Amino acid sequence: MHVTVPLPDDLAQRANPVREALEAFAIEGFRSGAITAPQVRELPGFETRYELDGFLKAHQVWERSYTIQDLEKDVAHFEEGLLQAEGGELIGAAEARSQIEAMKDDWRLSRQ
Repeated sequence: MHVTVPLPDDLAQRANPVREALEAFAIEGFRSGAITAPQVRELPGFETRYELDGFLKAHQVWERSYTIQDLEKDVAHFEEGLLQAEGGELIGAAEARSQIEAMKDDWRLSRQ
């Protein structure tokens, strides 16, 4: 779909006014939650998620704030680890890595 937007003359004189307008739309749309990261990635034509992350970071736009629920989950995981250590239920390095990777995967899925 194509959209036509009138721009004031001073904005139209910039080096790339269409790109600037599209980026502003993407930033505010993502920040407000109106559009998703994959949709933002398509708008300005970023080829990789890494490029999108750099773009958002450069504009101080974060995917999602760290919530109280995130903190509570992290505290619960930490306390569980302490209880296992105190109970002599320490796990091996390979299993620890596996559990950490599983937690990372869960975290990534929760941010999509």
